[in-house]
Amino acid sequence: MIARLLRSRLGRAALLGLASLAAAGSASAAKIAYYDATYRASFKAGVDHAQVALELNGEKLPSKVVLQVDPKRYRNFRSNEPLEVGAKEIVWRPQGQHSTLHYEFIVNHQRSSGSYDSYITDSWALFRGDKMTPSTRVTSARNLRSRTVLQFDLPTGWSAVTPYPSAGEHAFRVDDPTRRFDEPEGWMLIGKIGVRSERIEHVNTLIAAPEGESARRQDALAFINWNLPKLLDVFPDFPKRVLIVSAGDPMWRGGLSGPASIFLHSDRPLISENRTSPLLHELVHVALGIRGDNESDWIVEGLAEFYSIQTLRRSGGIGQKRYEQAMDNLEKWARRAPTLFAKASTGATTARAVLVFQQVDAEIRAVTQGKASLDDVARKLAADRGEISLIQLQEIAQAVAGRPLQSLQRDRLTKPVVEPGP
Repeated sequence: MIARLLRSRLGRAALLGLASLAAAGSASAAKIAYYDATYRASFKAGVDHAQVALELNGEKLPSKVVLQVDPKRYRNFRSNEPLEVGAKEIVWRPQGQHSTLHYEFIVNHQRSSGSYDSYITDSWALFRGDKMTPSTRVTSARNLRSRTVLQFDLPTGWSAVTPYPSAGEHAFRVDDPTRRFDEPEGWMLIGKIGVRSERIEHVNTLIAAPEGESARRQDALAFINWNLPKLLDVFPDFPKRVLIVSAGDPMWRGGLSGPASIFLHSDRPLISENRTSPLLHELVHVALGIRGDNESDWIVEGLAEFYSIQTLRRSGGIGQKRYEQAMDNLEKWARRAPTLFAKASTGATTARAVLVFQQVDAEIRAVTQGKASLDDVARKLAADRGEISLIQLQEIAQAVAGRPLQSLQRDRLTKPVVEPGP
């Protein structure tokens, strides 16, 4: 019996030993390993395209890199390693410890209106980093991560500004903790440019425009200094660095947000005559980081416009009378929107969405005796980020309010706005 007991204990000890070895092996396998990825973009004054190289270096590299490409923006892919070039997809198979892929990025991109959202001149270029680098997915060991740097090779006298911190002359460290392979994103400006910057609470704020443009960099910085703290009350996790780039014609005459960055045409006012702010509208987009599904763009645009007006009101940028005038104007505009649900939100749809969120805010405050508001919903959306739908919005609002909200019932949102009687 003693012998059987010893054998049993030895067997359990052996099993425990094997389990410990397996756990150690698993921990070792899970240890993060890195390789260096460098996007090297070479620009020349007056040339409509940039030469871009993606260089990978490390003991272990991804076995496959797949790039989704638009043939109107990218061309001439080449590498010394195996490369499959399709109409819309490039498959690259890095070899060894050093591997490089080359291609050309066509900078100019014209919108249907005839204006540009990406443009190069003899003295500057303005574009988005996620347009300069095709959308990429890599096949690699799960514990393998990139350390990515964006390096510009520029003409003499040119400089660069991006949403990323500096990593040397014309170089920027690209870091996205949510991804294994970091890709450059957001608005970027290179050339002969002027930059103003200031730290506003925890946000390093930069405003940049080409030299000689009519962009009011200092005015915009003062405007943000006045209003951003009120926005941070709602969105405390706002990016630590935000870049606002500006230029005149032939750039698109509006505002466009990107990750931690904004483009705003230099002729756009800081506050419009209707008491809304294009700049604050785009800053809310940066704060929220959400996108609508095929019918919910009204949520994204409505929240951005709602908080652009509310931020001005809370900061004292507009008084109560002007706030009420702004809401009256939106109510008249909203009558042109028979429904909220569409792939893209028009001006009338966005106006109606603002009124909906005003009602949501009032209902939450009423049912919680003022203990919660739409701010709590917006804060949760910003924490989750990603795609949003009406159902998700209803669930978050219900969690905040403690019960379903009448103001967010679908049948109510699909009915036309009723005009007030005489």
